[in-house]
Formats: sequence, structure tokens, C-alpha cells
Amino acid sequence: MEIRANPNRMELQRLKRSLAMAQRGHKLLKDKRDELMRHFMALVHKNQELREELEAELTSAMGRFMLARAVMSTSQLEAALSLPKQQVELVVGEERLLNIKVPTLSWEVSGIESSNPLPYGFAQTSAELDEATAVLTKTLTKLLELATVERRVQILAQEIEKTRRRVNALEHVLIPQLEETVHFITMRLDENERANLTRLLKIKEMVESKTQ
Repeated sequence: MEIRANPNRMELQRLKRSLAMAQRGHKLLKDKRDELMRHFMALVHKNQELREELEAELTSAMGRFMLARAVMSTSQLEAALSLPKQQVELVVGEERLLNIKVPTLSWEVSGIESSNPLPYGFAQTSAELDEATAVLTKTLTKLLELATVERRVQILAQEIEKTRRRVNALEHVLIPQLEETVHFITMRLDENERANLTRLLKIKEMVESKTQ
């Protein structure tokens, strides 16, 4: 399917410029798609690594909590964890990755400053509870990192799909249409030139025959 256009030289030059721009845009979008895919695959790999690490650490923490429940009464366990010393606030920001806005997640701690960050004293608790609480505290940063990575994976997947559609539209629709129309106009102009040349030759023959 060709683009409707008047077969003249001005239109031909305009279409050639449009074709050149479309081809340049196609290359830039393909480069962008390839770079997005590279970052996407790196994030997917990182996501898998973080999930495996977190699953191992959370499994370890839950095992320690189960041991703590075995050696402590329910009332002791609830009392130890019911009054936290510190508060954690989620901080949501954003940055640009390949000129795409992606989220950043971090956390800030506020509350009582002390040498013991745990929400309880050590006298009435077990070592297993201490270890489980310490492991969970360490996993918080990784949990936020995993959430950030997963959201970035979603955003990049959407951008890759959008870029892929634009590449396909240029490659399979617009560029072929422009090439076909340029070819059509070029052929028409060549035909017109040949027709004009033929008419001029006939006129020349007629003039020469009259002058003889």
C-alpha cells in the first residue's frame, strides 16, 4: 500500500527526507530496544539472586522463631516484641534509567538510640529470638531492593513492548510505504521525462522536415 502523493519532484524530495528520518528513527529505536533488553535481563538475573538469598534468610529466621517459641512462653514472646524501640519509615524516590523514570526505595530509622537496637532486654528472652530478629533486620534492606528491582523489571518490560511495537510499525508499515511511494513517483517522473523527450524529438523532426 503506497502513500497518496502528487508525482512531482518537490513531493519526491519531501518523501525522501521522510524516509531518511524514518530509517534513522528505526535504527535509534532498535538500539534503544537492545539496550533496554540488556538492562532487563540483568535485572531479571538480579531479581532471581535476591529472591533466592531472601528465601534462605527468611527460612533461617523462621526456624529461629520456631525455636524461640519452643523455649519461651507465648506471653513472653508477645511482651518482647510488642513495644518496638524504633520506627522504620519507607522513603520512595525516583531516578532515570535510559531516560525512563524508575523507583528507588530506602528506609529511615527513628526512635530511641541505644547500644541495643532490639525492642526488648536480654534477660527474659532466648538467644534464638535475638538471632531471628537480627536476621530479619538485615533482610529489610534486601526486601526493599527486591521490591525496587521487581518494579523496574515491570517498567522496562512495558517500555520494551512499546518500543518493539514502534520498531515494527516503522519496519513493516511506514518505511515500506515510503519506499514504495518514492519508487512510484520516481517511475512516474522518469516516464514523464521519456515522454517529454519523445515529444521534443518529434517536434524537432517536424521542424527539420519543414525547413528542408
